[in-house]
Amino acid sequence: MSDDAFTILVVEDDDATRTFLADNLTADGYELLVTASVNEGRRLLERQFPDLVLVDVGLPDGSGLELVRSVREADGATSRLDPTTPILVLSGRADELDRVRGFERGTDDYVVKPFSYPELRGRVAALLRRAQGRRVAGRLRVGGLVLDPPSRQVTLHGEVLALSQKEFSLLRVLASEPTRVWTKAELLRMVWGHHTAGTTRTLDSHICRLRQKLGSGGERWVLNVWGVGYRLIDPRPEVDVESPASCTFSAQPAAVA
Repeated sequence: MSDDAFTILVVEDDDATRTFLADNLTADGYELLVTASVNEGRRLLERQFPDLVLVDVGLPDGSGLELVRSVREADGATSRLDPTTPILVLSGRADELDRVRGFERGTDDYVVKPFSYPELRGRVAALLRRAQGRRVAGRLRVGGLVLDPPSRQVTLHGEVLALSQKEFSLLRVLASEPTRVWTKAELLRMVWGHHTAGTTRTLDSHICRLRQKLGSGGERWVLNVWGVGYRLIDPRPEVDVESPASCTFSAQPAAVA
């Protein structure tokens, strides 16, 4: 397969339908992930970042529509689920109410079984045309720093950086508006979710480790604005680094992983 091949996740519990889809979509040049359950589908979404999901409604451990809803309600800043993932529902339920419920949960398309494979292939291709734009548009770039949220990959001057989940989430927030000063309260709320889930020391510890990983080549990417919070900059020579900060506090384990 080409490195640019689209990956499709099929969540279908009927063996014959799952095999039929896997065989035909693979023959059409797509890379396939297949499973028969909601829970495994969610796990694959969190770890493999497929470009498109085909999901049945009636699954052994729940409704495929619940998987759709969990993806759409995901927090794009901290969750490993990408809320923009294109989803096509496959269902034997043809009533208008069932189709409406599917769209209310957030599906992009709804195909009733039994279906024509050429028509399904056309619908898949249409959704993936949007996904092609999503692959590019979803990336955040600040100078030589590039974040790809769907894959949770970060590269600095072309080299991949190994970041923890919280370090990635912090960097994603900072990179979403470069040069903006983010208050500590904002970062704690957006990355840890609740006021009580993290402490200022937790944030400072994670920022320290993030700064060290980004600055291994001598560049200073994350600046401390004293009394306010932090901001991300492109460390060009002309950038004013009026508030340089070093990790001088005691390096104790963070309160929250």
